[in-house]
Amino acid sequence: MSLKELDTGVQNTWCPGCGNFGILNAMKQAIIQLGVPRERIVAVSGIGCHGKITDYLRVNGLHGIHGRVLPAATGVKLANHGLTVIGHAGDGDAFNIGLGHFAHAARRNLPIAYVIHDNMIYGLTTGQTSPTSGQGFKTKTTPRGAFEVPINPLTQALTAGASFVARGFAGEPKHLVELFKQAMTHKGFAIVDVLQPCVTFNRVNTYEFYRQRVYKLEDEGHDAGSFEAAYRKAQEWGDRIPIGVFFREERPTYVEAFPALGDGPLAVRELNPDIGRLIDEFR
Repeated sequence: MSLKELDTGVQNTWCPGCGNFGILNAMKQAIIQLGVPRERIVAVSGIGCHGKITDYLRVNGLHGIHGRVLPAATGVKLANHGLTVIGHAGDGDAFNIGLGHFAHAARRNLPIAYVIHDNMIYGLTTGQTSPTSGQGFKTKTTPRGAFEVPINPLTQALTAGASFVARGFAGEPKHLVELFKQAMTHKGFAIVDVLQPCVTFNRVNTYEFYRQRVYKLEDEGHDAGSFEAAYRKAQEWGDRIPIGVFFREERPTYVEAFPALGDGPLAVRELNPDIGRLIDEFR
């Protein structure tokens, strides 16, 4: 498979320089390197700038409503758990209206890769604060600065019980490819929070801002098997911002909770139900 084969030919309307380009290209590279056939991949997106990724990535796509990426992805995975299911959500989509779904998907350990396009602002609606915007962040609707403490996607994921928690940076494409590959092959719920600069509306969390601060956890001997170490690193934000795999563990997935799925995906099984007894019961 080549990059051209994963291109839909649809005109891209993201702003020039948008961090979403880095996410899209890294996702294409991850798919190519893993060798997963396009017909075995389903990308699910929500509402926001990120949602257009299903227009630009030639795999099976489902563009849902605001905040409902994970319920849709759950349905796809349970109907055919032989598919590789990748959810794409913005920070607003994931951690505002979608926050309740996030916690339950994590604790159920659904075998889904969940990519957060985290630009810390509502870009599609032209620049309001999002749940991950920093305290004091000024926008047209918060001229005196945001009052709320921002949501931390990583501590949310760890507390909810996600079995794979990582953070990447759209400006580190090769590193991001490796994180996507690990998330897509992880047996369980995998979140990759991607620091994705919005070049039009967020003039604080820029490429330069991150390049001066990010460092790779693997370069400093981080133990991804330690929940305590992962939580400590997840709280680190300031002069140094860690990226990489924070936490990883193996445990049974939600698919394994349904014995009927042990005989194979429902979508490809021959269904010959005997409903005679049921009909007789209601005669």
